[in-house]
Amino acid sequence: MRKLSYALALAALLLSPATYAQTAPTATAPAKSVAQPWLYEGSDVPVDDTWTFGVLPNGLRYAVKKNDVPAGQVSIRVRIDAGALHENNDEQGFAHLIEHLSFRGSTFVPDGEAKRIWQRFGVTFGSDSNAQTTPTQTVYKLDLPNATPEKLDESVKIISGMIRNPRISPTALNAERAIVLAELRENSGAQMIYSDALRQHAFQGQRLANRSTIGTPETLQAADAIRLAAFHDRWYRPENAVVVMAGDMEPTKLANLVQKYFNDWKGKGQSAPEPDFGDPSPQGTPARVLIEPTLPTTVSLAYLRPWRKVNDTIVYNEQLLIDALALQIINRRLEVQARNGGSYLFAQVEQEDISRTVDATLVSLTPVGDQWEAATRDVRAIIADAVATPPSVADIDREKTLFGNALRTMLDSYPFEAAAKQANDIVNAVDIRETVAAPKTVIMVYEGMQNKFTPERLLESTQKLFSADVTRLMVSSPTTIPDADNRALAVLNTSVAANTSARLSANTIGFAALPKLGAPGKLVAEETLARWDLTRLELSNGVRALIYPNKAESGQIRVLVRFGRGHQAVNPDQGGLLWAGSLVLPENGIGNFKRTEIDQMVNGRRIELNFSVDEDAFQFAANTRPDDLADQLTLIATKMEYPGWDAAPVERAKALATSGYASFEMSAMSVLQRDLEYLLRNKDARWKAATPAEVAKIDAAKFEAYWQPLMAQGPIEVLLFGDFEKADAIAALEKSFGAMAPRAALPASAAASDVRFPAPTAAPVRLMHRGASDQSAAVMAWPTGGGIQGITEGRQLEILAAIFRDRLFEKFRAEQAASYSPDMAANWPLSFNSGGYLMAYTQVKPADVDRFFAFADAVAADLIANPVGADELQRAVEPTKQAIERAASGNTFWLNQLKGATYNPERFVALGKLYSDFNDVTPAILQALAKRYFVKDKAWKLVVDPQSSDGAGAAVAR
Repeated sequence: MRKLSYALALAALLLSPATYAQTAPTATAPAKSVAQPWLYEGSDVPVDDTWTFGVLPNGLRYAVKKNDVPAGQVSIRVRIDAGALHENNDEQGFAHLIEHLSFRGSTFVPDGEAKRIWQRFGVTFGSDSNAQTTPTQTVYKLDLPNATPEKLDESVKIISGMIRNPRISPTALNAERAIVLAELRENSGAQMIYSDALRQHAFQGQRLANRSTIGTPETLQAADAIRLAAFHDRWYRPENAVVVMAGDMEPTKLANLVQKYFNDWKGKGQSAPEPDFGDPSPQGTPARVLIEPTLPTTVSLAYLRPWRKVNDTIVYNEQLLIDALALQIINRRLEVQARNGGSYLFAQVEQEDISRTVDATLVSLTPVGDQWEAATRDVRAIIADAVATPPSVADIDREKTLFGNALRTMLDSYPFEAAAKQANDIVNAVDIRETVAAPKTVIMVYEGMQNKFTPERLLESTQKLFSADVTRLMVSSPTTIPDADNRALAVLNTSVAANTSARLSANTIGFAALPKLGAPGKLVAEETLARWDLTRLELSNGVRALIYPNKAESGQIRVLVRFGRGHQAVNPDQGGLLWAGSLVLPENGIGNFKRTEIDQMVNGRRIELNFSVDEDAFQFAANTRPDDLADQLTLIATKMEYPGWDAAPVERAKALATSGYASFEMSAMSVLQRDLEYLLRNKDARWKAATPAEVAKIDAAKFEAYWQPLMAQGPIEVLLFGDFEKADAIAALEKSFGAMAPRAALPASAAASDVRFPAPTAAPVRLMHRGASDQSAAVMAWPTGGGIQGITEGRQLEILAAIFRDRLFEKFRAEQAASYSPDMAANWPLSFNSGGYLMAYTQVKPADVDRFFAFADAVAADLIANPVGADELQRAVEPTKQAIERAASGNTFWLNQLKGATYNPERFVALGKLYSDFNDVTPAILQALAKRYFVKDKAWKLVVDPQSSDGAGAAVAR
């Protein structure tokens, strides 16, 4: 019953060729009558009656549902019960390769045309239309916006052709094989080495150990159309297929489309039984050490048991909740120990059924420095205590409160839950052979089992979770470890004493104990903005607010508190500690209260402290609910007025930044992740990733000296968007932010207000990575502009970038197979009047870097010389417009559009013309922009190359 697991996830968040007829088939036989829906066979879980389930005469199962979130959209999922585990040894990668070929062309569309049709319908390729192959399934996905009956009919027809009869020809295979090999190349490197090593070690003796979804270069090169077609015929059969459709259309119409296009589908040849995935085997090596220079030290510990299909009953799901609560108690203890300083930065325990192969309890930890042995012993000692001694009633009640909050949030959110998510839920339930349940059912189960959350039952659960047929450990280290194998085996097998000190003490501290704010302020100005039903407020101490009461997300309130100047608060040469704010400030408490005490104070309530640095402000963000709004605002206001300066979070952030720095060199793209923003801003230190040497110079006193004046900056703006009463919100604002001392709005200096694009380069700037030798990254960027007054031009440049991106995809990827993921981006900063850019980038073989630059130059030149065609323009504009319409159904969209508007009314003007700015783009406008900005002499280039074998080639550009 997967809805229970979603509740647990929420709780955790509070603390990844033959053909058939060319004409469209028609329904000739009705679906079988289903007394007990097929998803619920063998289960006593109440059926979620918002879904309609059916089975066609050929065995294909379907589930359909009306869900108008977002309005006008229909989400389609087609699941095939075949993945990497269904491949023979010489077929590795075939399931994924067929997924690629299915999108390339099929019965109803020629090569590449499905993408273009869907773009005309407003579909964004990659996010709205995509597919995923896993070890156990292949899932095809389409989220169709503005789903008129005609567009939906055409889309289901196209998908049916992709599933039933993809174009598996030698020509198509050769083209797509090159793209998959490019994907394999671009994903290779340290992270793949690690994940392959962990999979091979953990699942020794099982089929999963040697099944990478993408396959191997050898099996991909050896693939031919005949054998791929045979794999397709073996597994792509109606009895192995599930079609799920959820969206803004009546279920009967959705079901009719399933019948229309899948009813006459017949499997070819004999069906094949599912392979034996195998059970965990005690044979093999219990411990392994991997040396990977670009990855931080980590330890993974797995307790493995055989996976078996369960009867998904209420009793079974009660046990899932008990297991989850037991693990949450351990995770809370682990996190508290990490916050207090010690041998590890992070540690987590989870239970997972992996690929219908194992029932696993997984422990993962990141030690401080090279203290992996001490960290593993310390984590095992906390687990040993949980296995030996039952939790206290206070421990249980603390986590039950958290669960109750998560379940309530789930119930409140369900009417506004996106159709795409609910369709995915059905697919995931099918994959793990379980059911789904409506939130009311989940809460019924939870409330009916309160007397089962006993210390004895929790202890029994914990003991079972850490019992195993097989236990395995893997250590990854960036440096060689002397006597590594014996030391790893010892840290796995040596007995540890239970650490009873990790248990949390009872905490009765309430909000009344927080440092006191001043007397409540008064509302001194109120203005209604009728066009959007917004209200602009000003309090007596100068704090401004923008509030938008609405029911778009029932039971939820988005809170954004902005203060100071953000990146504009410091000059470029003083930006060296901005990076640490988001890591430390949420963790270093309030006044004399540490973060752990704050967590206990708000336990079971939806109260958050998320911190970030924006272009023009520092920000605290939260997603709360009506009952918690007043205390949520009080907590943020008190945090701003009385920030804590606990030293432990600073040291933890330093260790994290130091251990993770080398991992940026694992691949060309990770080097870009670290350095590109910094370089595109002309080496402005406000966007620089600190080096280990720079991190080492920081201590708690220096952090406080840097951030204390920034935390005291004004002005303050509070945005509240969501489910609340206006009068209640005003009262809560007066008592919290209105009670703060007045803060002056300090102007930004000229230097802090300036962001510059780097000077053009005759030869590319060059950086080095330490990953795969056949992997480079190339970037070509042109300066544009910035500022809210020029937002129309910034939006037009997004359409120009979309057209450029599509040409990269269709030519550089689909036709030339030079790269798997070429891309184009447009950046137009709203709070700076300069610093914007257009940027084309990709991963390629080192020999193809110049080829990419030449291609990008050619696209730019063509956009300058020739206006885009009407169809190409539509395929860029329509997905953008549809994305806006869908995003506008949620409060986050409006909040992000209007942040800063109480101090800069231009934000309101910009929002008012959002849709028209995109809708009114013409070929002439785009050609003029191309002429203005694609100036060859102003282009800036960057290349990230593999480090030479002799170690030459330092990253001099930094």
